[in-house]
Amino acid sequence: MTVAYWIVAALLAVFYGYAGGKKVLQAKEQLRPMMGWVDTIPMPAVRVIGTLEILGAIGLVLPPLTGVAPWLALVAAAGFVVLQVGATALHLSRGERNVVGLNLVLVVLAAAAVWLATVWVG
Repeated sequence: MTVAYWIVAALLAVFYGYAGGKKVLQAKEQLRPMMGWVDTIPMPAVRVIGTLEILGAIGLVLPPLTGVAPWLALVAAAGFVVLQVGATALHLSRGERNVVGLNLVLVVLAAAAVWLATVWVG
């Protein structure tokens, strides 16, 4: 279970660290080609989402690694489930069914991280 958690957590942490970093650091014009939804959401909200993604990526890795409040990994993984459910709803509302596949993969990985963290921490 521990190895499985670290594999899933590493995949999620790399993805969300990268995606969150882009949302925090790049301008709307730079994000638009990859994330067309930034036109429908105020940039401060995009920045908050990016910050939460970075914090969640850290939360998946740092607490279990240090042994300090490892339950935070469960909270971070659950947060990613909620985030991806919202992202899926946003894409579907915009008629972007072709990009929902990535959201579904991410929600499954995040749900697996929740389960693995529950087994490992709990």
